[in-house]
Amino acid sequence: MDNIRREVPNTFDLPEKIERLGELAYNLWWVWNPEAQKLFSLIDVVLWNQLAHSPVSFLKQVERTKLNAVASDPEYMQRYQLVMEEFDHHLNRKDAWFSKTYPELKDEQKQIAYFSFEYGLHECLPVYAGGLGILSGDHLKEASDLGLPLVAVGFIYHQGYFSQNITEDGWQETRDFYLEFSEMPITALYDEEDKPVTISVFLAEREVFARIWQVQVGTISLYLLDTNLEENSVTDRQLSARLYSNDPEVRISQEILLGVGGVRVLRRLGYKPTVWHMNEGHSAFLTLERIRELVAVGLSFDQAEEQVRKTNIFTTHTPVPAGNDQFPIWLVEKYFSHYWEKLGLDRDQFINLARHTQPWGETFSMPVLALKLSDQRNAVSQLHAHVSRKMWNFLWPDKTENEVPISYVTNGVHTGTFLARRTRVLYEKYFGPDWFESLDDPQMWAQIDDIPDEELWEVRRHLKRKLLMFANRRARQRWVSQSVHPVQVIAGGAMLDPYTLTIGFARRFATYKRAYLIFRDFDRLLRIINNEQMPVQIVFAGKAHPADEPGKLIIQQVYRAVKDAKTGGRLAFLEDYDMNVARHMVQGVDVWLNTPRRPNEASGTSGMKAALNGVLNFSVLDGWWHEAYDGTNGWAIGDEKEYSDPNVQDDKDAESLYDALENQIVPLYYSGRPGDNLSHEWMKHVKAAIRTLTPQFSTKRMVKEYVKNLYLPGMQSDLDPSEKS
Repeated sequence: MDNIRREVPNTFDLPEKIERLGELAYNLWWVWNPEAQKLFSLIDVVLWNQLAHSPVSFLKQVERTKLNAVASDPEYMQRYQLVMEEFDHHLNRKDAWFSKTYPELKDEQKQIAYFSFEYGLHECLPVYAGGLGILSGDHLKEASDLGLPLVAVGFIYHQGYFSQNITEDGWQETRDFYLEFSEMPITALYDEEDKPVTISVFLAEREVFARIWQVQVGTISLYLLDTNLEENSVTDRQLSARLYSNDPEVRISQEILLGVGGVRVLRRLGYKPTVWHMNEGHSAFLTLERIRELVAVGLSFDQAEEQVRKTNIFTTHTPVPAGNDQFPIWLVEKYFSHYWEKLGLDRDQFINLARHTQPWGETFSMPVLALKLSDQRNAVSQLHAHVSRKMWNFLWPDKTENEVPISYVTNGVHTGTFLARRTRVLYEKYFGPDWFESLDDPQMWAQIDDIPDEELWEVRRHLKRKLLMFANRRARQRWVSQSVHPVQVIAGGAMLDPYTLTIGFARRFATYKRAYLIFRDFDRLLRIINNEQMPVQIVFAGKAHPADEPGKLIIQQVYRAVKDAKTGGRLAFLEDYDMNVARHMVQGVDVWLNTPRRPNEASGTSGMKAALNGVLNFSVLDGWWHEAYDGTNGWAIGDEKEYSDPNVQDDKDAESLYDALENQIVPLYYSGRPGDNLSHEWMKHVKAAIRTLTPQFSTKRMVKEYVKNLYLPGMQSDLDPSEKS
């Protein structure tokens, strides 16, 4: 990157004593460091909350008098100095886990390239849709914490992901918005002629250009592609407009840009990655571009394929064949007819790289392409690996299902991002000042038993009050700023009670996640929630994809139940689910509910975020919970049977759900002492959940496993010819 300049805007009018707040604003390290966030919120907490916790917008709009005030405050300046020292240490440390564990690889500057369609880093960068994006963002944060030599590639969607509005009738309306890059922690790259750095790809015989933007995530650089350029046609400018288009021509164009264009981004910026990690199949075309590079310098296709395959890693997330990206053959011919000869292949040889025969015909499958051109392949939980081996067994017809070479690395969550500040302070008090370096150490978490129940309970109550105040504030703001029916204010959580057992359900409203399951016997649910001696309240949140009509119907079904006067205001639906809403919910509820139709949940991570805050999981034995549940750290819904009739499965699971609520969960929560309702039996479960789940389902464990089991084989191999120059 000798000739590339990253331009960090110097548009803040900051007092000299705190001028480095501007530098901090443009590095998302502050996202997982609450003391860094306090540096902004202490200046003007109301403005900080109004601006979606975006430090760039905040520093542009905050009054100069308030900046001067904190710059003259000794206590604030002491905080400022401590944060900046920690920030500098993180960026410049030589003793990170990776360099200490693999010094020979660090010295050789081995590089990991990570590709994903979306990155969920923070609500001020709304270019993510759900769990895949949050996982990608967590992967980058942990890579920074561990000191990995990793670089990432994705898209900056200038229309972000949609804003959700629920009508009085419960129908999801989508509202598009346009991101203002100058208000976000994203920076421009310029070349030696002071022109924006771009790359180009051919899409159906036309050249399409993409600009490169940079987001700094601690020590990790994330490069994002943007086609909204004057050089492109009006249609092509929209290729980076929004996530997950249903138009197959837009989708294949985006995936060519991400895969082929992403390789060219890294080459343009001077990177020479040793291993290439495809997070889901969206970026699988990078395998072809890497082969093309090698064929161009004299290798045969077979030689190039062997070299590329050794250094590719593919992570699959989708346990349903129909959920994987695949394109009709005619469309692939349209977009690659100029390309396959550059690989030394003819048309049939090229199509055979990813041919997938379906009942309705043949397709070109992105996961098939990635699986065939990667030596390292993994699912995202133990159960998902079993499902994946069965699903893709046909690619290895000479192997039994158990021999299919798909391993697994169970997902984890980035503790610093989702752990409540108050809980973090409590852990530090009892675990010691360096506890955060041992997040994946079960022995360290065994000390949870040293925390008095009363102190942990008080933190739990505080976080519940914080969630309910958040819901109340949003409901009030909606009533003031919009023409809404009063029942919608109630549905937004205005009547939630801080002393009532609170269950949370928040996720993408896909049909297999069965958000409706708890309503299967509505009268029985009413008896549970309206028990005056032991009441229960449930908070829902989540979006359906704009094109997912069944998902939107489920939201409507849930919302109508929430509005029903018979519920007494004990059900709520928080609109416009994002990372901010998610943090409040996974920190503030008592129980986290998850009801997927087994075995369709590849992993799931929201329950992991809840567990590290002391929230108990109540879930179907699917995804991560299949390997996490031990009988003491939460509750299971149903059994491990798989049913051919979904209605029978729903009946069985609903009965299990109601029975556990009535006979186990609700009585246990209310078995506490009068007055503060502290139940020592409940706290035993809370501590068991924290002790058993937090170290095992941390990204610290997850990323270390990726390094050891998937990255090292490629990083320890020789560089390919195109990367030696």
